[in-house]
Formats: sequence, C-alpha cells, structure tokens
Amino acid sequence: MTFTISDTESALVDACLKNERLAQKALYDRYKDAMYTIAYRITNDFDLAQDVLQDAFIQIFKSLGSFRKESTIGAWIKIIVVRTALKAAKKQPHFSPIEDHIIGHQNQYIDWGDYLDSEYLEKAIHDLPAGYRSVFVLIEIEGYPHKEVAKMLNISEGTSKSQLFHAKKKLRNYINNMD
Repeated sequence: MTFTISDTESALVDACLKNERLAQKALYDRYKDAMYTIAYRITNDFDLAQDVLQDAFIQIFKSLGSFRKESTIGAWIKIIVVRTALKAAKKQPHFSPIEDHIIGHQNQYIDWGDYLDSEYLEKAIHDLPAGYRSVFVLIEIEGYPHKEVAKMLNISEGTSKSQLFHAKKKLRNYINNMD
C-alpha cells in the first residue's frame, strides 16, 4: 500500500498501528521538516536537533496506540517533539536553569519593522540564553499559552511570563544595536 499526502490522517495512523513500514515512513516524511525546525529552535544545535527528531519519532511510534484522536496527529507529534527537545536541551552543559521571578509589563511589543530578514532574526533568537529561547520559541513561534509552557518546563506561569519579557527585551536590544 502506498501513502500520499491525500490519505487521511486516520488511515495513516491506523496503518502505522499495524506496523506497516510504508505508513510509518509516510508519517515521518510528512512531519520531519517541521518537527526538526522546532527541535532546532529549542536546542540551538543541528546535531542535537537531529537526535531529538529520531528519539521523538521512536517514542511516537511506540506510543501511537495511546493517541486518542482528540487533536490532529500533527499536534500530538509536536508535543512529543517539544518535550523531547526540552529534555535534551536541559541535559546540555550550557543550559542554565530558569530563575523564578516575576516582572511586570510582560506584554511588550517588539517592533522589528520590515528591515529584518529571517536569517538575522533566527540568529538573534538562537543567541538568547537557553531558558529565554525555550520560552520565546514555545510562546511566540509555536503558539503555546503560558500555562502550557509553564507545565512543560516545570516552572510557574509568572516565570514563563518573566522569561518571555526578558527574551523580548534582549531581542529588542540586539536588533536596536544592529549596524
């Protein structure tokens, strides 16, 4: 049986549950690029992101039977990749724990204007300290709410808001100081 992008998620998941290798490859191929990008943004390391992707997909295929189809398979996969990436990033020697403090003015707007290209912005994000970067990526790029980010990172919502505030402040300073 050959799987294409037009096959329904449900049929693809069902085939994966039957250990059909072509279905597993199709599921991996469908999500690998987006999930690698998420893993890289969190880990800030190309090789570690590749390891995260592989570890996450092993976990995905092992626990696919627990997928309750209450969300899309993509959303379920994304949660596993994010958690795997966060766990891997915390094991890295350069990862520093997030301090638990609350800062006011969490909803600062960053006006980057039209002059930034995506490569420069990616570099600025990847230059953030690990804790700031994780919170920024999960909230501003991946769209998770503070409550979920706090739960994923095992921090308070206030800390999540504080880390986002500081990440935006660092990005703003970085961008304002570009030549």
